[in-house]
Amino acid sequence: MLSLDELQEIIAGLSRAEKAQVLQWIAQDLGDVFPGIESTPDIAGGEAHIVRTRIPVWVLVQSRRLGMSEADILRSYPTLRAEDLANAWAYARLHADEIEQQIRDNETA
Repeated sequence: MLSLDELQEIIAGLSRAEKAQVLQWIAQDLGDVFPGIESTPDIAGGEAHIVRTRIPVWVLVQSRRLGMSEADILRSYPTLRAEDLANAWAYARLHADEIEQQIRDNETA
């Protein structure tokens, strides 16, 4: 098995088109994986949340809808990083129905 250093050397020698193909393969292999987002039964009621926190993705989506900027959200949740928001937005785009349902469920609670 190649080490990461060896792999980096190989990738450095590839053309742009070959690198793009490698990225496409990696993306297909990862499938529906969102780094920094997880669903754990005993955290946030099992809803998708930001790793290292108990902040559900739907809370961030709803905050943005209510007019908070990303800077406002980051100030309100000091444990969050900008990359956490990028991961949350990507997750929300592909799981829109789930997020909508969670927002509705929590508005009526």
